[in-house]
Amino acid sequence: MRPVSAVRMVDITEASIVPEVCLEAVGDPAAGGTALFVGTVRDRDEGRDVAGLEYLAHPQALRVLGEVLAEVADDCPGCTLAAVHRVGKLEIGDVAVVVAAASPHRSEAFAAARMLIDEIKSRVPIWKRQFYVDGGSSWVGCDDVGEPARQ
Repeated sequence: MRPVSAVRMVDITEASIVPEVCLEAVGDPAAGGTALFVGTVRDRDEGRDVAGLEYLAHPQALRVLGEVLAEVADDCPGCTLAAVHRVGKLEIGDVAVVVAAASPHRSEAFAAARMLIDEIKSRVPIWKRQFYVDGGSSWVGCDDVGEPARQ
């Protein structure tokens, strides 16, 4: 069973994300390794030049994010975890998501961070709309009618 303090930070915010805050949140004197993943807005996707993007979150997104962190903590005993996802309009280079995992050993920290970001991307109902330099836009990971996919 994981300690209550295994999940150190969980947030969805419109404010800029400072990766060091997540890094500090998972700090633990027992940790010999800490993995930090920082997802940023890139300038090109699927062969198109990207001008920026917007993330929209379902009202239950924070609850689901917390559940994901708790599940990863259960699967990765001894790890401390943090995750923050940004919503709203973002520009190229902005930080969109940060996950951090600390563990007594580096391999467990890397595995927990990888599991955490993969589960966030697949399960947390946050939708991305990309805006392209040519003036077009598209929803990423959404159904054929252009609406955010149901989770």
